[in-house]
Amino acid sequence: MAEGSIAAGAVAGAPKAESEGFFGFTRAQSVAFLVMVAVIVVSPFFLYPVFLMKVLCFALFACAFNLLIGYVGLLSFGHAAYFGMGGYITGYAAKAWGVPPELAILMGMAVGGLLGLPFGWLAIRRSGIYFAMITLALAQMVYFFALQAPFTGGEDGIQGIPRGTLFGVIDLTADLTMYWLVAFVFLAGFLLIHRIVHSPFGQVMKAIRDNEPRATSLGYRTDDYKLMAFVLSAALAGLAGGTKSLVFNIATLTDVHWSMSGEVVLMSLVGGLGTVFGPVVGAAFIVTMQNYLAEFGAWVLVIQGAIFIAAVLAFRRGIVGEIGNLLKVKL
Repeated sequence: MAEGSIAAGAVAGAPKAESEGFFGFTRAQSVAFLVMVAVIVVSPFFLYPVFLMKVLCFALFACAFNLLIGYVGLLSFGHAAYFGMGGYITGYAAKAWGVPPELAILMGMAVGGLLGLPFGWLAIRRSGIYFAMITLALAQMVYFFALQAPFTGGEDGIQGIPRGTLFGVIDLTADLTMYWLVAFVFLAGFLLIHRIVHSPFGQVMKAIRDNEPRATSLGYRTDDYKLMAFVLSAALAGLAGGTKSLVFNIATLTDVHWSMSGEVVLMSLVGGLGTVFGPVVGAAFIVTMQNYLAEFGAWVLVIQGAIFIAAVLAFRRGIVGEIGNLLKVKL
């Protein structure tokens, strides 16, 4: 009965629910997913694969961040710590230890989750702006560690990270071959996040977001759920960071800097918080803008700020959220 109350409360005020099919997708989400997969399959034959891999890595990062803020209501300003350290560990394991790429990426994911465990345990003791500030402070500690630790290479980072051979058979040196691995990692992470959100665990997460005292009164240990969501989000951020380090053959301080945490917030807001496809659209929009406006130099940051303000004022639900509201479907 408690789970029924949770499920009912979690969807209050949402668009009229559609029947759910495979993997929890509604009919509209199924169409959107098939379109997304089609775009992923076709794009490398028309666009630069390295650019597309960057989009997919940041899309996974934004989806991981959205799992925490969009479905639990916890705003973290420190997700760059897990993204960056995932990249460092993956890069170091591949270069110094000769670990194959599939294991190196999983090691980056594991380190992201392990780092998120103590950080989340500390941060969930507070809420609101205090939670955000704790995550930011902890992330800055990780940045200082990455600057000083011998294995990270300091300001030079870890350069010349080999892509290696997948399962000892598939050579990942070619960009197109590497693209298919990145696409698989992204789709696996995306489907995992979607399954988490639409599981009984996900219903409790949304109930905590909407009304934590009510979830507590129904007998749920909300701190345990928030910690689990935090660790899952951190692990998936580490997965994205590890994949990115193999794509670009380098892991640098940029990925653990606080500005990276700001970028993922922007991606999620522009795409639409609490939507399945919003972070993907937001990441594609921001990365594309950065790529094609790079000739403007520092003015890119000004343009980003203007877009952020416009998104907050005019599109409060984000791009995907507004489209879903217009079509009266859940995306």
